[in-house]
Amino acid sequence: MRIPLSSPVAAAEAALERIEAFADPALFITRIAPEAVRARAAALEAEGPRGRPLWGVPFVIKDNIDAAGLPTTAACPAFAYVAKQDAPALSRMLAAGALLLGKVNLDQFATGLVGTRSPYGTPRNAVLPSHIPGGSSSGSATAVAAGIAMVSLGTDTAGSGRIPAAAQELIGLKPSLGLVPTRGVVPACRSLDCVSVFARSVADAAAVLAVIAGPDPADPYCRPAPAHWRALEAAPPRPRIAVPADPSALFDTAGDAERFSAALDRFVALGALIVPVDIAPLLAIARRLYEGAWVAERSAALRPWVEERAEALHPITRAILAEGLTRRSVDAFEDFHAAALARLHARGIFAQADALLLPTHPGLPSLDQVAAEPMAANSRLGTTTNFVNLCDLSAVALPNGRRPDGVPCSISLIGPAFAEGRLAGLAALFLGEAIDPPPLAPGEVTLFCIGAHMSGLPLNGQLLAHGGRFLRLAATEPEYRLFDLGERPGMLRVAEGGVSIPGELWALPAAAIGPLLALLPEPLGFGPVRLADGERSLGFLAEPAGVAGKPDISASGGWRAYLATRGRG
Repeated sequence: MRIPLSSPVAAAEAALERIEAFADPALFITRIAPEAVRARAAALEAEGPRGRPLWGVPFVIKDNIDAAGLPTTAACPAFAYVAKQDAPALSRMLAAGALLLGKVNLDQFATGLVGTRSPYGTPRNAVLPSHIPGGSSSGSATAVAAGIAMVSLGTDTAGSGRIPAAAQELIGLKPSLGLVPTRGVVPACRSLDCVSVFARSVADAAAVLAVIAGPDPADPYCRPAPAHWRALEAAPPRPRIAVPADPSALFDTAGDAERFSAALDRFVALGALIVPVDIAPLLAIARRLYEGAWVAERSAALRPWVEERAEALHPITRAILAEGLTRRSVDAFEDFHAAALARLHARGIFAQADALLLPTHPGLPSLDQVAAEPMAANSRLGTTTNFVNLCDLSAVALPNGRRPDGVPCSISLIGPAFAEGRLAGLAALFLGEAIDPPPLAPGEVTLFCIGAHMSGLPLNGQLLAHGGRFLRLAATEPEYRLFDLGERPGMLRVAEGGVSIPGELWALPAAAIGPLLALLPEPLGFGPVRLADGERSLGFLAEPAGVAGKPDISASGGWRAYLATRGRG
């Protein structure tokens, strides 16, 4: 993890030098003057960190996010206005000590996934200049990929924060709807818009999300996260990863398919359990995003411009928004009902899996390909991103190597709302990135699990449903015996002849212990457990009478190992 820095002044100078070296006139729409950047960096350095988690971190924002005193253009010069106050997401970044470099380019009004729909030009893809930078948060991705900014803020409505990350080998973190306020952001589809994060590491992306997340009483679309929410969690040792039962339609080339297969193999090697699922209902609702109610929602946000000043709009943007004015409200309800069914289907997937693994895009088109077929190429890019916001899900895109022809590939981990911490942990596991999960928070307790509640096993969903998060592998002191009670084990503390029992240490909200206890059958309950490292934890214990006559499996090496010997694990 690179945050925080040791010298804001050095970071500022490096960023300014990199801007000049990269020399892309299409990157910034509004730059903070170099002398102002230096002055802010000097002030930060003089003040010291003061506990600010982003102290001295250079960043940029997409130019549909308000910054007080600077113009907001949304990549439409005629639309420009000078913002009177910072968007909450920006104000939280600044309060955390971050260093703003300026506002960067985007597909006009955040309408597009290609990054080429701006009168200010197309930002250069910093890793493959012949190909699109991705959109609509094109500048947000390019600034980080080019080494100008350590992190950046974009927006994501249909994939605008994930496709550019994928195109330029970055982490693209799309939060749950309402987790980060969108007040002060020019609306695309207000009900689906999210402020997203770009970074070069999972830990950095999570650090930014932890800063910008939180309620905003003035934002009608903002909502509080559950009390147990974290931006980063440790990945469990046996995560359940859902994958499409038939992914063949999700790739443009054999190289894209091979890279996804390699990602799947890596997760298996890391201990994941693969769960094939049907994603057809998700792909079906994705196709409605640019065909029905949500096109009308885009048009509603800009109706005066579409009806009265259409000549000021980019031709493709104008054509899309004009289509929205033709939609009927009666058709919108069909879309809303279809979205509800898709959300129900998604809930079924996440009842049996910790995350859904998909390619972030079918393939990355070149600039020439998009110029030849701008609408078709854009539509194809959103195949596996469009449904995420519609279904109220969270997601993170991450690099997945390159095809034989050098084109970047990416995968996305998708989860239910407020699963950002879990997804970040899995992303870090995949990338081999060492992370430091947050310590216990007030109101959390540890629970030592030795049986069916461990990751990948049938009752683990009960922990997740009650706000549980994996902490680490652990083992007891050598003073316990383990018994086979059928579908789960029973652990008993004994006066002599005990062994060390391996298991998993989880954190749960203290308020969840009672409801979870109510789900346990006799002879199981909770009690204090002594761990081998000297820590004490609440744990699953059995009553002595309940294990009498049951098979003693203490020598098996734990419940998971025991299941494996019986062909059940």
